[in-house]
Amino acid sequence: MDYRKYKFSRKELAGNLGLFLLLAAAFSYLFYRSLIAFILCLPLFKMFLKIRRESCMKKRQRELSAQFLAGMQSVSVALSAGCSVENAFGEALRELRQLYEEDAMIVREFRYIVVQLGMNRSLEQLLTGLAVRSGIEDIRNFADIFSAAKRTGGNLIAIIRNTVQCISQKEETRREINTCLSAKRLEQNIMSIVPCMILVYVQMVSPGFLDVMYHNPAGILIMSICLLVYFLAWLWGRKIVSIEV
Repeated sequence: MDYRKYKFSRKELAGNLGLFLLLAAAFSYLFYRSLIAFILCLPLFKMFLKIRRESCMKKRQRELSAQFLAGMQSVSVALSAGCSVENAFGEALRELRQLYEEDAMIVREFRYIVVQLGMNRSLEQLLTGLAVRSGIEDIRNFADIFSAAKRTGGNLIAIIRNTVQCISQKEETRREINTCLSAKRLEQNIMSIVPCMILVYVQMVSPGFLDVMYHNPAGILIMSICLLVYFLAWLWGRKIVSIEV
């Protein structure tokens, strides 16, 4: 599986389509009160899917990164117990099956590695292949360090243990940052809804107050500028609370 790409299932695609149509209908009504505006929003579905696909892909990569760390910790323990590198992955697979379901990403990857090792495939090639397909920096760094250690005949147990510790510290830092930013993300989500809620409130309390902003060139222009500013502010806020470690 190439983790750098994300393919929606039919259920996910239908869910995203429904969400997009709901958002398009809401914005078309709140900002334009026009069916034409809703129709003009439909071509934006491709961009909406791109944003959603990127979000799902990053979420899957974060999950794989955490699972990979657990897998390499199991490998490190098996190596310390005296197993060879190849056998350590088999022992790690047994432990991972107790931690995760059989269809978990890391279980599938370790199962594939164990099967390929049984067919005399090089472990360096398998780890490098996983690093390329994952698109995750930690896995790529581990594969590079492992390959270099194999070629130079270094102390694999110590190298793997130190590398796992570095990845673990980085993952812990990432979790701390996510914890600190969780409140800010919630605030950003709330602030993103506030402008729309204000429009809904005004239209409920004073139904004719905003009529002057609809169905005329000046009103359409002003509402379009407001919508553009709103969208840019949403993108800016999304970027601020998205910190990569």
